[in-house]
Amino acid sequence: MSFMDKKLKLSLNGNRKVTGTLRGYDAFLNVVLEDATSERGEGGTENIGTIVIRGNSIIQFESVERIAAAT
Repeated sequence: MSFMDKKLKLSLNGNRKVTGTLRGYDAFLNVVLEDATSERGEGGTENIGTIVIRGNSIIQFESVERIAAAT
């Protein structure tokens, strides 16, 4: 099962939510998202491009795309 190159929605500290395509991660769960968008409080979104998110600020991962089971 691989989340690489899949669209993910991350819940972060401070009630923030970011959606983007996973391009990389490390042992500390720092992640690189490409084509990322941030949800605004009033319901809109803001394009933020390619970003690095520190692992200690991530509360939850959610896959937006179907993940194929490992065989």
